[in-house]
Amino acid sequence: MLHAKITGIASYVPDDILDNEMLSHMVDTTDEWITTRVGIKQRRILKNGKGSSWMGVQVVNRLLQSTGTDPDEVDLLICATSNPDYRFPSTASIIAHQCGIEKKAYAYDIQAACTGFLVALNDARAYVSSGIYKKVVVVSAEKMSSMTNYTDRATCPLFGDGAGAMLVEPTEDPVGIIDGIFHVDGSGLEHLVYKAGGSAMPATPETVAAGLHFLYQEGRAVYKHAVIDMLTSSRDIMERNNLTVDDIQWFVPHQANLRIIEAVGSRLGIDESKVLINIQERGNTSAATIPICIDENKHRLRKGDKLILTAFGAGFTWGALYLIWDI
Repeated sequence: MLHAKITGIASYVPDDILDNEMLSHMVDTTDEWITTRVGIKQRRILKNGKGSSWMGVQVVNRLLQSTGTDPDEVDLLICATSNPDYRFPSTASIIAHQCGIEKKAYAYDIQAACTGFLVALNDARAYVSSGIYKKVVVVSAEKMSSMTNYTDRATCPLFGDGAGAMLVEPTEDPVGIIDGIFHVDGSGLEHLVYKAGGSAMPATPETVAAGLHFLYQEGRAVYKHAVIDMLTSSRDIMERNNLTVDDIQWFVPHQANLRIIEAVGSRLGIDESKVLINIQERGNTSAATIPICIDENKHRLRKGDKLILTAFGAGFTWGALYLIWDI
């Protein structure tokens, strides 16, 4: 029986820092207000005039180099993003082309909001464990600054830019991506949505003037659903795999809000020393938060460690993934 093993990981964040003090000169806020409510001190912003694919190219090249993978060996590239360069073509196709991995590989985007990287990993697991593909690159590249309204004090402190990637390959050992549980509830649309620019509300001078081309979020509703849904999906996947919190070495939640992370971890009953967090320095990079967080903490991981990953995003869409680390 084939399993899908993670054989490499990489991350990229831009050089430019936007900290809370700088934000306080842009909008009516303070470092204390932001830190108290969401736990974020700074975030990275891409300022070179490029799109999400540019960060995707940086991180995929790092991944290929660090794993010694020839671009021609890659069979598939899946890109999870809510900030594609264009409505079409896919951001995945741009990354694949610029990384030189399109000789035999296919590439496509998925849109599962902040849950996207976990959904893409589960897709990669299916391709690899079935024997369809042998080397799958999963990448998330998110230029969240492109959809952030820097006059909205409620949302602009939350988001940063960044990219993360993993290489997934087959193994006969029982390690890697073991199981995944995912859900969607379309009634969440009204609470977290990018209102204009799609076919339902095409861009017009009026939609631009009304400020409809920015992320819209109703914080209280999102907070409530995020806590409940990440908690229940984490419990469900642990129960399905006969795991207790004592069996888990690391819990890696989507880095959306430190208060959400603390609430989920506390209710799950997992010791805070086992919860991986980098939101203070990175902010919410949407689907890229989990791979960035794991990569920046990979020195703490050991072969055989059991990890539960969980995320929640617009849709609403949410889920959890169980994996055994083997790098």
